[in-house]
Amino acid sequence: MKLPNLLTLMRIVLIPVFVLVYYLPYTYSALVAAAIFGIAALTDWLDGYLARRLDQSSPFGAFLDPVADKLMVAAALVILVETFADPLITIPAVIIVGREIVISALREWMSEIGERANVAVSAIGKVKTTLQMISLLALIAAPPWSSISWIGIFALYGAALLTLWSMLLYLRASWPHMSNDI
Repeated sequence: MKLPNLLTLMRIVLIPVFVLVYYLPYTYSALVAAAIFGIAALTDWLDGYLARRLDQSSPFGAFLDPVADKLMVAAALVILVETFADPLITIPAVIIVGREIVISALREWMSEIGERANVAVSAIGKVKTTLQMISLLALIAAPPWSSISWIGIFALYGAALLTLWSMLLYLRASWPHMSNDI
């Protein structure tokens, strides 16, 4: 097994561990869960770096990496929506999850028609992911409504805006192919 794919699989295995630890009845559970989430987020960067550096890119890795990312982000957002129980968190969470569903379907469809390159990950997508991971890390680690959680909330809204912007860019790039079918 290639090291980048092993790291991606490790990220998937860490998701239920992260959720379980978050809900443990200890005062430090959120901090430990945030550390697990942070390690998982670092493996996202590391697996991509190693795949390129070691020339170990693979179709399986290209498929699994975004799936692992989406599972990790969705799990964190679901936990945070439940923890905060407030539309202030629910709204950007729905935007982020909804965009991921739309773009995943769009990428699959574009791949089927041989135009996958038109919806490849962009620089804005990488910035969005970084801001999203930072916001989620802050929101997981900090008590709800604390100063740090407010920083996480603002960052989450920034990530949600970048999410919408990148979705519009992807839709615009694929529009010539979609408009043929309308």
